Amino acid sequence: MERSSYSQVFSQFKGETGELIPILQELQDVLGYVSEESVEKTAEFLGITENEIFGVASFYSQFRFEKPGRNIIRVCTGTACHVGGGQWISETIERELGIKPGQTTSDGKYRLTRVACLGCCALAPVVQINDTIYGRMTANRLKDILKQYE
Repeated sequence: MERSSYSQVFSQFKGETGELIPILQELQDVLGYVSEESVEKTAEFLGITENEIFGVASFYSQFRFEKPGRNIIRVCTGTACHVGGGQWISETIERELGIKPGQTTSDGKYRLTRVACLGCCALAPVVQINDTIYGRMTANRLKDILKQYE
């Protein structure tokens, strides 16, 4: 991120330590994650240590410290999806892409996460890629769908 972009983000705030979370949220909205550079710049802006920022940010699951993939794959692990084969679907994605949940492929195309529920229990097992929900997922169907995102 360019220096002017940081200035633009920080100009919305007074520089008080109580603004840390909203600043991190804004930076993550701009970058897609909380980068080391953004932590450094935020520490300078607020006059606190980088360790303090990491301590707060790592407490909240909303903050990511790795650049997300262009396509975010969410595998539902709720009861209906688990019973319907959600774990098997997750393992298929892991094999196909060579990543584990919480990781991004080396080419930056995909990031895999597991979520507790996507709210589509009647369609179990469910996978969400970006903003699209895919229900009644099978391994063969999953492989075809992943090809659409290459």
